[in-house]
Amino acid sequence: MSRYLGRRLLGAVPVLWGVVTLVFLIIRLVPGDALQLFLGTQVEMTPEQMAELRRVFGLDRPLWAQYLDYLGRVVQGDLGVSLRTARSVRGEIASRLPVTVQLAVLAVGIAAAVAVPAGVAAAVSRRAWVQACLRVAALAGLSIPSFWLATMLVLGASRVGVRVLGTYVPVWQDPWRSLETLLLPAVALGTGLAAALMRYVRASVLEVLGQDYVRTAWAKGLPARAVFRRHVLRNALIPVVTVAGFQLGYLLGGAVVVEEVFGLPGMGRLALGAILQRDYAMLQGVVLVTATLFVLTNLLTDLAYGWIDPRIRYD
Repeated sequence: MSRYLGRRLLGAVPVLWGVVTLVFLIIRLVPGDALQLFLGTQVEMTPEQMAELRRVFGLDRPLWAQYLDYLGRVVQGDLGVSLRTARSVRGEIASRLPVTVQLAVLAVGIAAAVAVPAGVAAAVSRRAWVQACLRVAALAGLSIPSFWLATMLVLGASRVGVRVLGTYVPVWQDPWRSLETLLLPAVALGTGLAAALMRYVRASVLEVLGQDYVRTAWAKGLPARAVFRRHVLRNALIPVVTVAGFQLGYLLGGAVVVEEVFGLPGMGRLALGAILQRDYAMLQGVVLVTATLFVLTNLLTDLAYGWIDPRIRYD
């Protein structure tokens, strides 16, 4: 296990380096001056003042020098200073990351809680109306855009007098208030994921039900609950965990539109502001942290396979 972890973590280094390099180059290839865009048309500066400002932010140096300087600071854990706020990028990300992590974990939890029993019911039920209802629900969940559902949830909650656009409260300060703030955004994000997971659960359960060891368990007279718990679900969940882990990594990158609709101060809104303002350091920091979280999520997903199926070996 330790050798496997070491290989995976070592393999993540070139991936992260490639992501940092690509973003560093692409954002600087976009036409326009980041400082001029930041200052806007209301601020008048002399050429000498603009040159001094560019020197302060290191934008007067050659591109290769900026790149090497940035890589050196990243290795030391320094993600730079925001062009917009002049604050530490690492501090800004640290204040926004818990919001997105809580939202992503809650959305995946809601999706799994709905998808697993619904997928099992769709696989084992012999009633045509149950099959039809679950198919329609899955197609509807896959077809409805998350931003439209988020908008409808906000409008619906406002009609019944429920306040959903409030100030975010960390879960360690007020768990109930934090859950209340994030529940509807998590539902908006988790609906499409639940529909996709339900289809995976159904297909995986149907495949496992046809295996010899399941027929042997039925032939031995084991109760249905024991057969599903010990033999069917554990083996059927491996592809489901793969999809859930991938989607969790995607959500950790920031659900931009949903966070914008509900006014959540998460990574998505931070990245959107950095893109609009051409905030080099902030955008690079957000992408680097997102890529790191994605790599770690995939690693945890791979490790979960061994817990689900003890026959899986990593070395």
